[in-house]
Amino acid sequence: MKIPRVPSFRKLLRTSQIKLDNKLKNKQYKQKSAAKKYRKEQKKLREAVRDAISRKPFPLEDCKKKQVGKSRKWEEKEEEDALPLDMMDEDDLKLMEDLAQRASFLTRDLSSNEPVHVKKRKHESVIEKYEKMPRRLQTEPEKELIHLLPIKDKSGIIPQAVEKPVLNDEEEDTEDMEEAEDLNEEPLPVLTPEEMAAQRRQKLQERKMHIAALASAILSEPDSNIKKLKELRAMLMEQDPNVAVIVRKLVMVSLMEIFKDIAPSYKIRPLTEAEKATKVKKETQKLREFEEGLVSQYKFYLENLEQTIKDWKQRKLKKSNVISLKAYKGLAEVAVKCLCELLVALPHFNFHNNIIVLIVPLMNDPSKMISELCVEAVKKLFKQDKLGYASLGVVKVISGLVRGRNYDVRPEVLKVFLHLRIKEVELQKDSEDIAPKKKFMTYKEKRKNLSRMQRKWRKAEEKLERELLEAEASESKEKKLKLHTETLNIVFVTYFRILKKAQKSPLLPAVLEGLAKFAHLINVEFFDDLLIVLHSLIASGDLSYRESLHCVLSAFHILSGQGDVLNIDPMKFYTHLYKTLFSLHAGGTNEDIGIVLQCLDVMFAKRRKQVSQQRALAFLKRLSILALHVLPNSSVGILATNRIFMQTFPRMDLLLDNESQGSGVYLPELDEPEHCNAQNTALWELHLLQRHYHPTVQKFASHLIAGAPTEGSGALPLDLSQR
Repeated sequence: MKIPRVPSFRKLLRTSQIKLDNKLKNKQYKQKSAAKKYRKEQKKLREAVRDAISRKPFPLEDCKKKQVGKSRKWEEKEEEDALPLDMMDEDDLKLMEDLAQRASFLTRDLSSNEPVHVKKRKHESVIEKYEKMPRRLQTEPEKELIHLLPIKDKSGIIPQAVEKPVLNDEEEDTEDMEEAEDLNEEPLPVLTPEEMAAQRRQKLQERKMHIAALASAILSEPDSNIKKLKELRAMLMEQDPNVAVIVRKLVMVSLMEIFKDIAPSYKIRPLTEAEKATKVKKETQKLREFEEGLVSQYKFYLENLEQTIKDWKQRKLKKSNVISLKAYKGLAEVAVKCLCELLVALPHFNFHNNIIVLIVPLMNDPSKMISELCVEAVKKLFKQDKLGYASLGVVKVISGLVRGRNYDVRPEVLKVFLHLRIKEVELQKDSEDIAPKKKFMTYKEKRKNLSRMQRKWRKAEEKLERELLEAEASESKEKKLKLHTETLNIVFVTYFRILKKAQKSPLLPAVLEGLAKFAHLINVEFFDDLLIVLHSLIASGDLSYRESLHCVLSAFHILSGQGDVLNIDPMKFYTHLYKTLFSLHAGGTNEDIGIVLQCLDVMFAKRRKQVSQQRALAFLKRLSILALHVLPNSSVGILATNRIFMQTFPRMDLLLDNESQGSGVYLPELDEPEHCNAQNTALWELHLLQRHYHPTVQKFASHLIAGAPTEGSGALPLDLSQR
């Protein structure tokens, strides 16, 4: 027998109330009618059996005697109508005797016109119908099976299955009744917009108070209330669509601040099996439980943030549809902010590398806001990282990202390398090296000055002091140098790959800028090849003016550091800069004046012994002409550079004297600074600059006309000379 299935809740929702009532009434009526019919059949059967037992057949003569008391007229009529027995055939008589043996023939009402076999048929139909009814055995219903994953062993694959729990009829009926009652409940009253807003504000206030209470409890006693982190983290799955977005954002930020506050200043490692098996003090056990709970909750929190960002990136909604796709972007932005804060605040704590792997790809995100957040976070991390562990991890991931995307990343991703704390000034002596080391007494001094007991105590004290010094010692200089070297190697490998394989990439300016910053730290073996590559880039003409300036700056940084030992003449770089100086003007290229001044400083001030007088005079004259064409701020910078020229190189005052003459005529259009005969001209531009509308430009021009003296009436004011 099949057990009727309970209708699903979704089906019940589609069913009207009237239809449900009718179905319930029909079911009850069918049950009652079936029971009534069964009782009637049983009753008829019992009566038929009782009659058959109690009634006996009567002889024909006795039957006639019973009728003597009837009226005479009836007897006479009966005798006339009935045939005498002696006139019947033997067969007919035998039939009558047989019929006389049957109770139904003798006991029936003879006066009725009903045929003889009617009642017999009626009784037979009842019994036959009962016999023909199918028997309903009380067999157990077929159990449904849930098939599980099979198990494989030596003998083969063993299928696994579990019985599906089946509800009883009574439970089904009660569920039907409960669902019917639920449908009968009155619908909720429709709220006005004002009431809905008030209800939302109330719910939001309740959630805020709950978050605040949990956070306060955790911060007040982290050891005791570490389990409340789980309760607070569960609110990240807020299901009320009215307040879900705000509540989840609040919980994300609250958890981030809590972890920043309660996280220890060391990395928590998992306990070994031997450590777990050993018995420890209650305080130690409590600390272990706190650390284990903190790490697990921190891990789950990071996973929640990662999942939020992934759902937004994949434009994927959850089945519950509590939060719209538009609101997911706001959630993802908050999640990224939290990750950036944790990246900067907890570089020493667990899962920091996991956060780096999440943040670095987002630096190349199409969303400008998210990209800027991640770039700023990485810059902060580089600036505050004194040891170099976190910087090394970020640089490795960035290098892999650039290579994996086939150099198709935003230039900002590579520009973060400029904020690495890898400079010569950063590699100063550590506090460990600067601080005077503790001097311990020698054995002879102890024998001479101390008694035996004092020597014993002094030995114990010195041992303890050595242990304390080892515990408090900062990272050694050698270790720091090793980390910085490894980091720079990865940076240079990334730069060289781009120079070799992607010279037309938009990353080239960032690469050249980076080379200009770190060129003095490059290995000497690469100098020749790198200078050849830089010159070929300039000669190709594919670079913008700013990019070519970065090439020049990189080349001179290389030559001013370890490149001093190399016998390389960078005349082609001087020529290129001299030729392109007039590309600067008061328009868009005015911003590039800073790079030009850096190049001039490296090319002349730091290499004054390698620069000829002709070259210095040519640059001085061309820079004075350029000061007329740019904005006042650029003019001041150029005139300050001219002041350095006049103070650094001898005989620069030739250009201030009209009467001094040399061989040849000045050729301003010639692009060779060595052969343009700059010694035969004068700095007449300074007289024009004396009439400039900007007062600072006027002061500088007057100072240069006077010969750039350091003292006297023609000297610059103190505030300008010290800049």
